[in-house]
Amino acid sequence: DGMNVLFIVVDDLRPVLGCYGDKLVKSPNIDQLASQSMVFSNAYAQQALCAPSRVSFLTGRRPDTTRLYDFYSYWRVHAGNYSTMPQYFKENGYITLSVGKVFHPGVSSNYSDDYPYSWSIPPFHPSAEKHENDKTCRGKDGKLHANLVCPVNVTEMPGGTLPDIQSTEEAIHLLNVMKTTRQKFFLAVGYHKPHIPLRYPQEFLKLYPLENITLAPDPWVPKKLPSVAYNPWMDIRQRDDVEALNVSFPYGPLPDDFQRRIRQSYYAAVSYLDVQVGLLLSALDDAELSDNTIVVFTADHGWSLGEHGEWAKYSNFDVATRVPLMFYVPGVTTSPASQGARVFPYLDPFSHIGGSVPQGHSKKVVELVSLFPTLAELAGLQVPPACPKVSFGVVLCTEGRSIAHYLNISEGEVEQGREGSDDGTERCSNEEPVALSQYPRPADTPQWNSDKPRLKDIRIMGYSMRANDYRYTLWVQFDPSNFSADFKNVHAGELYMMDNDPNQDYNVYNNTSHGWFFKKIVD
Repeated sequence: DGMNVLFIVVDDLRPVLGCYGDKLVKSPNIDQLASQSMVFSNAYAQQALCAPSRVSFLTGRRPDTTRLYDFYSYWRVHAGNYSTMPQYFKENGYITLSVGKVFHPGVSSNYSDDYPYSWSIPPFHPSAEKHENDKTCRGKDGKLHANLVCPVNVTEMPGGTLPDIQSTEEAIHLLNVMKTTRQKFFLAVGYHKPHIPLRYPQEFLKLYPLENITLAPDPWVPKKLPSVAYNPWMDIRQRDDVEALNVSFPYGPLPDDFQRRIRQSYYAAVSYLDVQVGLLLSALDDAELSDNTIVVFTADHGWSLGEHGEWAKYSNFDVATRVPLMFYVPGVTTSPASQGARVFPYLDPFSHIGGSVPQGHSKKVVELVSLFPTLAELAGLQVPPACPKVSFGVVLCTEGRSIAHYLNISEGEVEQGREGSDDGTERCSNEEPVALSQYPRPADTPQWNSDKPRLKDIRIMGYSMRANDYRYTLWVQFDPSNFSADFKNVHAGELYMMDNDPNQDYNVYNNTSHGWFFKKIVD
């Protein structure tokens, strides 16, 4: 019997969504999913870079265990033959299916998206994906460019389509096949937008008149930000439209009007994504699968929109590490739908008015590395055991912990934590959970490869600990030849107290005694 799983992962999506309190964005379909889900408002990725984050949450191991901090190694060869979440479902009788960008393509998933280990059939990649970085953006000069800001007329695109449109069509096709074969499925759908280039159907700009778009609340580089913590957003600088602005490296700010255009296009890309999610969920209804399918919605990491004078990911700040995370579990987060009732009617962002409130929401700090054990538990599978301290030789274990128990209790209890749980794990302790993220750097000051250093060039690792009321980050010496971090050699530190500094602008590391934080992060 058992529940199906629809796992939706979005590339570079920070929680600019109505259900997360964003007042500007139009995201009615994701908000509608949230209204039937448990929404986690404090969920964090383990590294703000696509390949390391995805390999981490798909294996349930942290980057120090996958040994992937860049794009250039396959964990099964380089670290250990770790089972993945889809592989575990496959071994438990599920048909596992991958559509779009789920694993990061290339070496880090063995040029096969980890097929055949993880998937029952070869993963689907939209044919339009190969045009993502082509010159398809019409500039003011009437010519085509490879721009960052890239609203397009879809009919003029190669094949008359865009990757996420193709992925939605394929995922809907697979849902209908699964309906007829009646097999339990784990369907992962990976959407590309709002990853750069911000290439989306131009009509979505209409939702966001430029005069409604503000700058980031803190568009300056903070005075006490250690230089090692700053990411110089090289990938943005290399786009034709940004290159033409001739901004000084590394701290020169982008012109205000261009900052607003980037923010406008990011929002437009999110609404375009929302339409895809809406069509997919509506098809889940059509196939009468909404009452026996768990839906998970998340992202691989966030994306800075000018905060701290930074753009893109590549940092340990909340804007880069925090992700949306929600779980729809029929009969748990919602009362079971009456037969044939629609749970997810499609909502048009151009005409839909009014928000919806999450079904339940938890402020507990959680990590993406916990997805694997959580989904196993929600689907009624045996939860993979917790990893020992060193687990390179252990095929099946997880460094996350299931957060399934946060789903089926009332908000009041969620905030208090739950006493006397019967499995003897730390969930009955009152210890405040923390999220750990990390980011490598090649040097103490920003240089051309600071955003994405290759393993051999990493010299410093920034380990960051996020609790409800603080973020504490240590930048320590790192040796890539033996993957060792030396906490006795601290290059810089950051401490932000969330209560009076929610945007993480005022580093108080140097005027705080941090022995307690240090001990906690080293453990």
